[in-house]
Amino acid sequence: MKPALIDTDILSYYFKGHETVIQNFTTYLADFSAINISIITYYEILSGLTYKKAHRQIQDFEKFATANNLLEINTNTIKRSADIYANLRSKGVEIGNLDILISGIALAHDLVLVTNNVKHF
Repeated sequence: MKPALIDTDILSYYFKGHETVIQNFTTYLADFSAINISIITYYEILSGLTYKKAHRQIQDFEKFATANNLLEINTNTIKRSADIYANLRSKGVEIGNLDILISGIALAHDLVLVTNNVKHF
């Protein structure tokens, strides 16, 4: 199994108690010491919970984020993201910048991106 970056939608399923996702996380953690999430996913989850004023869920999420790997944006991830953007734009394809940044983070860290949002990735 190759190390993975968990996309926002999959992490949302995890926190909603989706049985298959929880089982997959357990299997993954048998081989790896932590779950990898991007700073973009951190933002997307936290902003949604903050909007909902879901204080207990914010605490649970913060605890999860602290216990796992939070991958930041840096010049390498931005360069990868810029390449993705340019490639897609030259083909007339447009997706959201946040998804492009998540992709750049996955590529820069040589991680498989685990997502249910196949259309954008």
